[in-house]
Amino acid sequence: MDQNKEFQERIKKAEQTAHRAAYVTFFAALLLLLTIYYPQLGLGETKPEVIAEVVEDEDRIENGIHLRTGLKDGEGLMTVVNNCTNCHSAKLVTQNRMTAERWNTTIKWMQETQSLWELGEDQKIIVDYLVKNYPPQKKGRRLALTNIEWYELED
Repeated sequence: MDQNKEFQERIKKAEQTAHRAAYVTFFAALLLLLTIYYPQLGLGETKPEVIAEVVEDEDRIENGIHLRTGLKDGEGLMTVVNNCTNCHSAKLVTQNRMTAERWNTTIKWMQETQSLWELGEDQKIIVDYLVKNYPPQKKGRRLALTNIEWYELED
């Protein structure tokens, strides 16, 4: 009889363990479904702290630089900002130092192939600003190397 009673106790414990495992599995599946279908709940997820600098004036200029774009302050700056930085970074503008003729050709190409709108009188203002503040530079991809101690290669 002892063996039968012991066997029944083991069966009871096994049933309890199986029930607990079923409950845990059910709640885990429920939690998984909630995180998949409702990610905004953020269950089990820590949201990173967002640190952002609030710029009160987007068009603020400090030390001769337009803070939002990095462009130099000058006549025509806001025309350039309003027409050029809608489609691409100001850095793309400043790295392409060109003459007035090349800027006009580039603008025409952007109008023909990149859906740039007709600039009208603004085109002259833009080109004048770019040529004055970002003129072509007469240097190669890098400055020439100086003060180098060269050595002979031996065979």
